[in-house]
Amino acid sequence: MNEPSEPEIPNEDTTLTANALKAMAHPLRWKILCSLGDDELSVGEIVEKTGTSQSNISQHLEQLRNKNIVTSRKEANRIYYRIRNGQLLTLIGTMRTVLCPANLDDRFPPGDE
Repeated sequence: MNEPSEPEIPNEDTTLTANALKAMAHPLRWKILCSLGDDELSVGEIVEKTGTSQSNISQHLEQLRNKNIVTSRKEANRIYYRIRNGQLLTLIGTMRTVLCPANLDDRFPPGDE
């Protein structure tokens, strides 16, 4: 019997996916994404929530924007950012649940949340 073959995934797609995941894997960028959640926040609001400098936040937001993870809009002299779409928001929420420290730390037995 012939087993069904897995669909071939183009190398370009895997590279895009890996680059997006790598961009989200940086601790400050992850903190930015968690701060955004399903909100749209100005750079100043993100600075307040993350506790780091505006220039640092701006650099990391630019990287997230270049990987199409967040999108921005300008209103007067402020720039607002949000997670690009609902699918990314769901993925980030799932990653937060699965990869939260309690689920990764051996000190917490499975099911003891």
